Amino acid sequence: MNKRKILVVDDNEDICLTIKQYLELNNYIVETVLSGNEALQIINNHFDLIILDIMMEGIDGMELCSMIRDRVDCPIIFVSAKTLEEDKVQAFSIGGDDYMTKPFSLKELKARIESHLRREERIRSNERHLLSSKNITIDILANEIFCSGVKLQLTKKEYEIIKLLMLNKNMVFSKEKIFERVWGWDSESQLETVTESIKNIRKKIKSIDKETSYIKTLYGLGYKWDVTYEKG
Repeated sequence: MNKRKILVVDDNEDICLTIKQYLELNNYIVETVLSGNEALQIINNHFDLIILDIMMEGIDGMELCSMIRDRVDCPIIFVSAKTLEEDKVQAFSIGGDDYMTKPFSLKELKARIESHLRREERIRSNERHLLSSKNITIDILANEIFCSGVKLQLTKKEYEIIKLLMLNKNMVFSKEKIFERVWGWDSESQLETVTESIKNIRKKIKSIDKETSYIKTLYGLGYKWDVTYEKG
């Protein structure tokens, strides 16, 4: 079994070293950084879990969590000296999965890490490669989308837009966020490409399913996956 990779972000070098040594003795691969800025430089590397301090100079833990949460879906455990309930509530509201207060037990930290990793493993093992919403079905393994059993002839970007919206049904994505997630800001394409792609997606779906609206426009906000019947 491959070793799990953990990132520790804390401006206290002694805490970083203590966690690193303990977890490495327990068969984990551990990388440590002392600031949010350093974390941003390596956050695109694959980590199975992130341990995150809150009170750091520059980018603090709360801000860092908000910045990376749409880029990483691994568990994030806050470890902080802040003990107020509102701090814990804020940490969970911005995407944290767990919260421990300093000083903390290394054994308890290890137990919480293992609990979160087991949960992630169960989620992955239970994921089906076919995902459906009304008459739309995505075959994740084949990278294909069907409407009422008919394969949609989509571009790669159109496929990625549908997948992004459908897998995040309760979220509203701005045009900018869709562009960032699907094209990337280093793309030479223009932002208006998002609007044209969604227009093409709607046209292709409507040629098969004329009664259902799948991508809802929330004016001034963006787009959302919303399966409703069209009127008229």
